[in-house]
Formats: sequence, structure tokens, C-alpha cells
Amino acid sequence: MTFEGLNFDIFSGLTAPFVCYFGFVRKKLNRAVLIAWNIICFMLLINASRLAVLSMPNFGLIGTEQPDIALGIFPFIMLPAVIVPLVLFAHLASIRNLVIKRPSPNLALR
Repeated sequence: MTFEGLNFDIFSGLTAPFVCYFGFVRKKLNRAVLIAWNIICFMLLINASRLAVLSMPNFGLIGTEQPDIALGIFPFIMLPAVIVPLVLFAHLASIRNLVIKRPSPNLALR
């Protein structure tokens, strides 16, 4: 579950504030870029989830010398139970709204 283990979903979180600011506040990014960013981040999330499941002790397919037992202990259990489904839903909802071409809300501070 590190960068050496092909877990690159941290880039989604690092680029999210910039995409939000330049895509919705400043309106510098078009819909195609926002859809592409959401799809890429969605795929990175699926890859990270796949790696997490395959490295758990129940499966033991990846990292058998040191299985990932932390995901079954609080507070780390919140990642697969709450955070991953929330991010998954957010990406799917964002892609849906961008494809339907609804007007984006004004996120500028008032």
C-alpha cells in the first residue's frame, strides 16, 4: 500500500483542490478535462481498493510476508467502510453531472 506497490491514488487527493479551484471557481478547465480527471481518479481508486483487498490476510495474494491487517482495526477500518464508498460515489456523481451538462454551482466565496 505504498508508491512502490503501485498505489498512486494519493495524486487524486493532491490534485483535487487545484481541479476544484481552476475547474469550478475560475472556470479555466473545460468539461472534458474534468470528466477525464474524474475517470482517472476513479480508476486509481479502484486500483488502490484492489490492492488493499488482495493484500488482506484472508486472500494473501499480495504481500504474504507482511499482510495488511491494519484495515481490520479501528480507525483504519473507516477507510474501506466509509471513505472509499464516499469517494466512489463522489466520482460517479461528478461524472454523471458533467456528462448530463448541468450548470455547475457557483463555488466562489461570497
